[in-house]
Amino acid sequence: QLQLVESGGGLVQPGGSLRLSCVASGFTLDYYAMGWFRQAPGEEREGVSCISASGSSTIYADSVKGRFTISRDNAKNTVYLQMNSLKPWDTAVYHCNAVPVRMGYLEVWGQGTLVTVSS
Repeated sequence: QLQLVESGGGLVQPGGSLRLSCVASGFTLDYYAMGWFRQAPGEEREGVSCISASGSSTIYADSVKGRFTISRDNAKNTVYLQMNSLKPWDTAVYHCNAVPVRMGYLEVWGQGTLVTVSS
């Protein structure tokens, strides 16, 4: 019943932009830190970005710093990943996850959305 659903992936040319969304259902994100991860076929899963429950603190992988921006709107129960200046090596399935900051709750993962950067 706890679910994260990503959307916004698709095909984009190098240098283009996409905004990914992650909407929670069955629970609220108020007390969850949120993260975006990505994985290309045959490659290791890579942490892309994380944001604190309050939205006041963010972390980015070196590979996306200056190009990607994570944000959240707790009122909409949604987390976003704005991706600019996309490169072919950004191609991957992007997953969001929710990490509880309170005791007694489980981490939740989304099903993923595919981002393909190609000319």
